[in-house]
Amino acid sequence: MEWLFGRRMTPEEMLRKNQRVLNKAMRDLDREKAHMGVQEKKLIQEIKKMAKDGQMDSVRILAKDLVRTRRYQKKFTLMKANIQGVSLKIQTLRSQNAMAGAMRGVTRAMQNMNRQMNLPQIQRILQEFEKQSDVMDMKEEIMNDAIDEAMGDEGDEEESDQIVSQVLDELGLQLNDQLSGLNPASASLSVSQKTAVPTAGGSGGGGGALSDADADLQARLDNLRRE
Repeated sequence: MEWLFGRRMTPEEMLRKNQRVLNKAMRDLDREKAHMGVQEKKLIQEIKKMAKDGQMDSVRILAKDLVRTRRYQKKFTLMKANIQGVSLKIQTLRSQNAMAGAMRGVTRAMQNMNRQMNLPQIQRILQEFEKQSDVMDMKEEIMNDAIDEAMGDEGDEEESDQIVSQVLDELGLQLNDQLSGLNPASASLSVSQKTAVPTAGGSGGGGGALSDADADLQARLDNLRRE
């Protein structure tokens, strides 16, 4: 019928259809075998009854029917076993067909990938990429050298000078704060002794000691600023 409608069944559809037919045949055999079992029980009861009544001719006829019924049951069992074997073969074929279909799809995908992968072209692309990467690295190095040459030395020197000056100024302020922390009498004394002419005597000795301490602090401050 599939040919009449212009459609051909696929192997998977054919195997599935045959599998359904075999399953139906096995169910029919099971029903017939069950029917034969019921018939066998009835024949046994009839044989016993006829034997009690002494009807031996009927017993012989029923015995032949009983033998024939049991033979049919054995045939049904063998037929079902054969059908089950065929059903297992069909199931194996379905599995193999599914595996073949999967392998066919994978093979087709691999073929497409192999056709798309042009090795000479990929090799040229990689070589060009490596070349352009080297050129970019060279240009970056040249630009960094140019930037360092244009801005690096002078800017760094000026910035370092500013930092040193700032540090010295802060240290100088701290020294000035220490100097200003002295008592006003000693500060005025140091100023007056810087301007006055030194005189001999005990008082002069005391004033010389204070002026020496101030001079030492001032010398340290000057040294820090010169450094």
